[in-house]
Formats: sequence, C-alpha cells, structure tokens
Amino acid sequence: ILVVSYIGYQTQEIPVGNGGKKDITMQDDSELMDEVVVIGYGTQRKGDVTSAISSVKSESFVKGAVTDAGQLIQGKVAGLNISLPSGDPTGNTQIMLRGISSLKGGTSPLVLVDGVPGSLNTVAPEDVESIDVLKDGSATAIYGTRGTNGVIIITTKQSRKEMAPTIDYNGYVSVSNILNRPDFMDADDLRQKWNEGYTFNGANLKDFGANTDWLGELTRTAVSHSHNLSLRGGSKNTNYTASINYTNRQGTFIKTDFEAINGRMDITHSMYDNKLTANVSTFVSQHTMPRSWNTYAYRQALIHNPTEPVKDENGDWFERDLYFYDNPVSYIRETIGEMKRKNIRFNGSLTFRPIESLTLKAMYARRSTTSTDGYYQTKKHVSTTKSGRNGYAYRYDSDFDNNLIELTANFQKAFGKHNVSVLIGYNYEDNTNSNLSMSNYDFPTDAYSYNKMEAGMALKRGEASMTSYKNSDKLIGLFTRVSYNFNDRYLLMASLRHEGSSKFGKDHKWGNFPGISLGWRINRENFMKNVNWMDNLKLRVGYGVTGINVADPYTSLSSLNYNGAFLYNGTWVKALETIRNNNADLRWEKKHEFNVGLDWDVLGGRLGGTVDYYIRRTKDALWDYEVPVPPYMYPTMLANASEMENKGLEILIRATPIQTEKFTWNTNVSYSTNSNKVVALSSEKFSMDQDYFYTGYTGEPIQTTTHIVQVGKPIGTFYGLKSVDITDDGLWLVENKKGEHVLAEETDATDWQVLGNGIPKHYLNWNNTFNFFNFDLSINMRGAFGFQILNYQRMYYENAKPEIQYNRLNSAFDKVYGKTQLKDDQRYVSYYVEDGDYWKIDNVTLGYTFKLSKQHIIKNLRIYASVLNLATITGYKGMDPEVPLSSNTYGLLDAGTDNRDKYPTNRTYTFGVNLTF
Repeated sequence: ILVVSYIGYQTQEIPVGNGGKKDITMQDDSELMDEVVVIGYGTQRKGDVTSAISSVKSESFVKGAVTDAGQLIQGKVAGLNISLPSGDPTGNTQIMLRGISSLKGGTSPLVLVDGVPGSLNTVAPEDVESIDVLKDGSATAIYGTRGTNGVIIITTKQSRKEMAPTIDYNGYVSVSNILNRPDFMDADDLRQKWNEGYTFNGANLKDFGANTDWLGELTRTAVSHSHNLSLRGGSKNTNYTASINYTNRQGTFIKTDFEAINGRMDITHSMYDNKLTANVSTFVSQHTMPRSWNTYAYRQALIHNPTEPVKDENGDWFERDLYFYDNPVSYIRETIGEMKRKNIRFNGSLTFRPIESLTLKAMYARRSTTSTDGYYQTKKHVSTTKSGRNGYAYRYDSDFDNNLIELTANFQKAFGKHNVSVLIGYNYEDNTNSNLSMSNYDFPTDAYSYNKMEAGMALKRGEASMTSYKNSDKLIGLFTRVSYNFNDRYLLMASLRHEGSSKFGKDHKWGNFPGISLGWRINRENFMKNVNWMDNLKLRVGYGVTGINVADPYTSLSSLNYNGAFLYNGTWVKALETIRNNNADLRWEKKHEFNVGLDWDVLGGRLGGTVDYYIRRTKDALWDYEVPVPPYMYPTMLANASEMENKGLEILIRATPIQTEKFTWNTNVSYSTNSNKVVALSSEKFSMDQDYFYTGYTGEPIQTTTHIVQVGKPIGTFYGLKSVDITDDGLWLVENKKGEHVLAEETDATDWQVLGNGIPKHYLNWNNTFNFFNFDLSINMRGAFGFQILNYQRMYYENAKPEIQYNRLNSAFDKVYGKTQLKDDQRYVSYYVEDGDYWKIDNVTLGYTFKLSKQHIIKNLRIYASVLNLATITGYKGMDPEVPLSSNTYGLLDAGTDNRDKYPTNRTYTFGVNLTF
C-alpha cells in the first residue's frame, strides 16, 4: 500500500501491485484547510469564523532581531499598524488597529497571553506559537470595555502528549547604527561661514578653538545579543514546557541600554481518563535600564557650538551660563540612574469534562509588577551647579497588582446537520496601584546617589518633596455566546456581555455589550459544486458594541487634594482644595461597529484572501468640559458629550506563485485605508463655546498650538499659517483669511487654516518568502501614504537669522522658494509641514538549514543573517518619516509631529542561530 498525503488534501492509500507508473490525483480536503483560530474564550475552525479575525502562525512571523511579540506580525495583518518609530532600546512598539475611535481612549488593544491579560514585552518572541487578532466589534464585544481597540491573543509554544524531551536554543548578535544623522554645521562649516563674511550676532556663536562632534560624543555603534533556551516534553498524562530568555540591547546613545531576563514554566496534567485537566503556568521577568538618558541632552548636542571643547584646560566640564544651554556630555556623564521592573504572572486552571460535549473551566490568574526608579545628578552636573545645589536625587517606587477569576462552561454538540456551541461565563478582575516618589538635594557626598534620600540637607530645611498615592478598581463581567452551524453552510454567532466597572458614576456602573455575526459558505451551495477551482468563498456580516473605560479609578467622584493654601492672619496655611467634581452620570463610551467581509481561496489554496469593510460610531465619547463655578466646585469636568465616526477598508491577498520540489515562493499583500471625523463635541448638558478646540504645542520659543479638533474634520488635522512666499529681507509671507499675502506678524488666529493631517490614509504591506533547497529568504516591505509631518528640526534649526544663538542645520543657508535665505523669527508655518509618504524595505533575512541525520544529537540547525531598516523611499527631509503615532501629552490629537529631540531610528544587522536537540 502506498500512502500519499499532503497538507490541505485527502490522504489516499494506493495499492502498489506489481509496480509500474501510478497517476495520482490529489483531492482537496476542506476540513484540513479549516485550521483552528483562537477567539474570545475558546477556539473555532477557520471555516466557521464569522467575524473579522486574522491568525498568524509562527512560520509566517517576521524573522530577525524583533524586540517584542508585536513585531512578529508587523505588516502581516491588514488594518493593524505596528511601528517602532524610535531607536531607543527601552521603547515599546506602538499599535493602532482600524484607526482612531476616541478622543481620550487611546489605541492600544487588549493583549492576552495564553488567555491572561499581559503585554507585548513580557513574553519572549521565541516562545510564541501563534498570534490571533480580533478586529471587529462582533469578535471583541465579549470582552466589553477591554476589547474596544481590538484584541491580540498570543498563544505560546506548548508540548504535546508523549512528546520526547526537546531542547531549543535561539540566539543572535546584532550591531546597530543611527540610520540618518541630522546635518548640522560642524566646526569647519561654521568657520567657513565666518570666512565668507557671515556675521552671527548671537553671543553664543563665536570660535572657541575646538572641533567637537557633540553628537559623536554621545553616540556609539551598539552591540546587542539575545539568548532563548526552552525545554518541552510530555508523557501520556503530563506535558511540560519551560524556557528562559536573556536579552541585552545597547542603544546607539551612551547610557541607553536594556537588559531583560524572562523565565516561563507551564505544566499540564490530565487524570481520570482525561476528564479532569489541571494546568499551572508561571512567568517571571526583570527588566533593567539606565535612568541617565534624557532627550534634552540629544537636543543640546544638536544645537551646541561645535567650536566649544567638551572640557576646559583644567579638565573640568566646559560650561557657559546661557539659557537652556548645557554641556550634553556633562549632562549624561554626571548622572547616575537605573530603572528596574519586575513582573510576576501566575495562572492556574482546572478543566472538567463530565461528558464529551460539556467543558467546565475555572481559572485564577495574578499579575504583579514592581518598579524602582532612581535618578541622581552629581555635584558636577550642570543642573546642580547652575542652581547652586550639591547633588540632586529622585526616587520613585510603584506596585501594581491584578487578580483575575474566570469561570466558563462550554457546551458543543452536533445534531445531524446542526452544530451548536454555547458558552456562558463569569469574570472578576481587580487592580491596585500604589507609588511613592521623593526628591531631595544638597547631599554631603555623591556616594549615596539615590539610595540614602534622607541625607540631603534640603529635607531638613523643609525644601524636599514627597508624594504618594494608592488606588484600586474592579471590573465584573457576565457573558454568553451561542454559535450555530447548519450543514456547514450557514453560520451564526451571537454574544452578550453584561459588565460593571467601579470607575463610573453611581447611575451608570453597568453596561451591556452585544455582538452578532452571520456567515454564508457560498462554495458549499449546490450551484457551486461544479466550480472546482473555488475552494472557499464565505460572506461575513457582523455588528458589535464595545465600551471604553476611563483611566482614573475615581474620575466620577469629587476629589480633594492637600495642596492648596490660603492666607490666614498673615500666614499661608496649607489646606484641602477640590480638584475634581462629582459626576454621577459618567458612563461608558460606546463604540458601535458594523463589518462586512469576504473570505476566498482558489486553486487548491495557492491563491486566497480577505476583504473587510467597517463603519464605527463612538457615542458618549469623553472629554474635559468647562463648567460654571458655582454650582460646581472645580472649573472642568470629564463628561460624555462627544461623538466620532471611523470607517475603513481592508484587503489581504496571499499567494504561492511558484511551488516546486526545489523552489517555493509565498507572498502576501495587504492594504488598508481608514478615515475618521468628529461628529459632535457638545451635548445638551455639556458644551463648548465653539465647535472646535486647538491642541498640540510647539514648545519654546515658538509657543503655539499645532492642531485643531473640529466637528466635521478628522483627528490629526494640522492648523496654522499657510506660507506662500518670502520677502527680499527673508521674512515670511503668509495667506490671511482674505487670501492676501501679508507678513506673518500681521496675522492672528483667524487667519489660520488647515495645513494637512498627520494620520496616514493608506497602509500597504508586501511580504515575501523564498525557499530554495536549504536556503530561505524573507523580505518584508511596508509603506504609509496620504499624510503630512511637521518637521520640528527644520522649523527650529533651518533659519539663517543672525540673532539665533544656537547651531543650526546646514540647510538653513539654502534659499527659500528659490529667492533668499530665511531670516525671520522661528515660526510654525506650512513650509515645515511635509508630505510623509514612505515605502520601507523593512526586514530582509537570509537563512540556511543544515541537513542532519536523524541519529544526530542536533535535530535542527539553522543560521541566518538579517537587516532591519534596510532602505526607505520617501520625499520627507527629516530623519525618518515613520514618526510616533501619539505623544505623551496630547495622544493622537497632535499626530504627525516629528519632535526635534526624538531618539533616532537605527539600522540593525543581525546574525543568529536556531538549534533543536
């Protein structure tokens, strides 16, 4: 008997007989093609999925030196934008799924690691088996408020029953350099300008005789390495998995490093003929990073006079008493600091199957995070010397604890052509946050650093500071879901979550979040039975409601702070002051989402894809509104009075254009477009004086807003003066509200207009994998289009005005509009709002897998080399057009700002090995 099998096709047994040639036709097996997809609180056959869910398996992950689990699927899921817009080794990936749906809610999805809430940087990428992304409301409604920005479900690698002990080692070494260095004047450039007769009237720009590369003094070639060792195995009743991971990442700036140690253990034991299964899982990590770095030092390196020395003739730091002008090397070298974060995650579960169709599960999980942040400026630090202090210390300690209890019952039964699944569940979650921060100065010695806070004399004079807080909140959910499949053609899934949060007003602590989706497997209809090339054609329609929780646990309550003071008998007396009003009506933001999608596969799975269109409407959106005092005690209040709309299209095409015995080419292309607009900013109870407000901020010395949020306009809209020309004297000419060209100083806010938008309208990803004999090559490319970037470095430093006291870009002396050099005050005008379109060859990895005998102790050996940030095609003049999605202060409201002191992006070369024993 000859047994012939292949993934996606039926296994066939062919009698060999007397030999001779055999013609075998492979028959499609749609059941094998219906792989398992992880959904909320369970799994489902891919063919039965009726919501917008994307699943990425480990073989399709991004290869190379990824920094966290999120980068594994960068560019792999349509509508999911994952970026790491900074070279900072301590930085995290930023994620936005299907655009913006809230003014305050952020964009971070819920991340679940083996069903337990976690984060992308607390699981080693080497430990991940698959990542499933729940995108639409019908899929995420069962998670209520936690799922409004989507859900990312990470499944880690597990052992199998009766699996022989297997040891895997994955390690790499990488080298990184700054991708694009900003072109500021060096000492030779500056002296050449002087020789050309150029006069700098600023007192700072004079020749001190040195030739200092200030940026070079702070940067280096960074060498990083990572090592992951795992053990997996199992017997008939017990499976075990254990892994340990060590990562040491250097930053391209000195004193920017990241060290992580992660350990994981998972044990599963089945008993009573597999009716009862117990699982225990533990994860422990410690992340350590220096606290010495500050982006202010990077800014100082850019603007510093390159003719100044780092140290004077006496070996002391060369410092000058100028406003916002400090020796950047001193600023970093004379700082001691470290941040240490410890994470512990434990979860245990019992699963009981009294009958084949019923599964009962109880789970308890606990997460704890302890952070210690210490920072010390020595007696020689420029900040302490200028302020007359003898050393300055700061310390911050915080604790976070989360407890989660989940109880579920799942019934699944087939009745002829009917397949029914019913899930009911309960979950309870509580969070507790606490911290203590303190600062002190005037220390007798630098030896204590931040480890003996009471030694500073400022404490004895009553000039030290100390703050602390503790808060807690609770979330309770009751949920149910029904899935129905008739004849493997007509599909239904409906869910409902009843959720309560302690964060909301007393009248609105509970909310209902329904979801429903329908599916039609068109290719299973009789009228399609002769269409042999069509393997799968499924139409999906879904609707769901999710909510957005508020960040502060006590937002709905009146709050007092012991911070104010009043004059009593000629003496200022500390007193309690109101800092927040009571709002019993504070309630959930609710996002209503409609989704329609189509899944298709043809030619035996060689070509396929998905198309999804969605519309989101967020009602009762939260914002801070001004309220009268009295009757209120505080002049602003967080309230539900806004509304937003968000809609988009997602297309994914995957193909295997070439598949031979020696060579295979797999490719997939994904495209997504998204648009949003503000529908309302006021309600009957809470309103603004106008239908807009300004946001974003340039900082000194320009000091103006950069964006507008207005009814009818999208979030991320740049708003300011439109520059049209320049005078012969180098002064800006801008367009006023009458369309006239006038000097910028002759305008006011009524002359501002829309200058662009900082959120890309279109995203495109193209991923390719080639296999030739034992070689594998992957090329990942991605791009963003239809957006603008405010180039802060050009706005501040591309100006030839002599009175500016700091160093500047060489391009400052180029002619503006081809006429003359700019010699106006530094201003925010449209000239610095550039098109941000880009296309990146993001990650290229070449690997080779050695052929080893089955008797060899090494079962698998692969070596590889990769390049991250290989090339970027763009017209943007800044260092990198992939700027942060949001700022720390304004969130996504000031999207598209390329800050002047952003940590530059790196190009990274990696060499690695994968071993299996």
